[in-house]
Amino acid sequence: MTVVVVGTLDTKGEEIGFARDVVQAQGVDTHLVDVSVMGEPEITPDTPASAVAEAGGSTLQSLRDEGDRGVAMEVMGKGAASIVTELHEAGELDGILGLGGSGNTSIATTAMRALPVGVPKLMVSTMASGDTEPYVGASDIAMLYSVADIEGLNQLSRTVISNAALAVVGMATNDPDVEESEKPTIGLTMFGVTTPCVQAARERLEAKGYETIVFHATGTGGRAMENLIEEGVIDGVLDVTTTEWADELVGGVLSAGPERLDAAAERGIPQVVAPGALDMVNFGPRDSVPEEFEGRTFHVHNPQVTLMRTTPEENAELGRIIAGKLNDATGPTALALPLGGVSMLSKPGEAFHDPDADRALFDALRDTLDDGVELIESDAAINDESFAELLVDTLEASMDGAGSD
Repeated sequence: MTVVVVGTLDTKGEEIGFARDVVQAQGVDTHLVDVSVMGEPEITPDTPASAVAEAGGSTLQSLRDEGDRGVAMEVMGKGAASIVTELHEAGELDGILGLGGSGNTSIATTAMRALPVGVPKLMVSTMASGDTEPYVGASDIAMLYSVADIEGLNQLSRTVISNAALAVVGMATNDPDVEESEKPTIGLTMFGVTTPCVQAARERLEAKGYETIVFHATGTGGRAMENLIEEGVIDGVLDVTTTEWADELVGGVLSAGPERLDAAAERGIPQVVAPGALDMVNFGPRDSVPEEFEGRTFHVHNPQVTLMRTTPEENAELGRIIAGKLNDATGPTALALPLGGVSMLSKPGEAFHDPDADRALFDALRDTLDDGVELIESDAAINDESFAELLVDTLEASMDGAGSD
């Protein structure tokens, strides 16, 4: 067993050396990756900073001469990701540990995000008590707040670093004996306002012999599903909730980025897509909504989440974007339209009921969709049980055709 430790050995050599010693005391090997730029390492690395810089597409001397911290961190992050990926593929990485402030947290977590889900990843950081999304992203990185700065060894830092080292050793050396399913795996996307549909679909899929993984369509959820599709973990997609595209287009806080809907199309796996929750854009508390949107229709979902109704113009553009993505698919693809409403809030009598906006969405989807994509229309609302059954039956037919059973 080997734990890879990533850090700046010119400034954190003492602390990283201590972590190394704790790991080795448990009978586990270590591999130190030095990602420092300006100084010489205080302890001897297994992979020197020069090799990391070269793996990142530059040289250590060039980074020193340029003196641009931002560029250096980007290069070293890219290089560290390449190094740890190679180590993992060679069977020489069973867990990864990082220690540092904002700079090394950025570099080390970039490396961690390059590793598959399930590889133990632990980052001890001064940044772990704040917004960790830029570091964790859509990966399974655990972050431990260092409490004090990682600068020297004392009773506090020794305790925190020891706990982290023992934790990553425990994750790496203890077989969780998680049952690996040989069933075809279906990825589904869900939001609170599409939950009844997804729950009914999941239960129906599992009764038919599929394993399901449900992703919360909060930006990171969509990105996580895209990543797992790329890794080959997911065999088919029931993309009920494409709402992240509304945030990407309009400027909400839950965007999954412009690559959302690309992975299934590129891998050619069966997918059935619905325009779930495209009636809304997400913001934080009501007073956090940008002034440019004043006068729009809002719904306070809870004190931390404010929803804004999408307009006919926005829905038309969303329809063109999503249909364009589906047109690029290389595998069996279907689009299912719930004409009775795309979320709980868009049904008649609810806060986001807007027939003009829905019509703009549906018309744009119909007009842009190529003949190679199956178009299915239902008078049901998205959370009606009949619509969930339609989605599952359509996907199952594609899975059968693709030989996935």
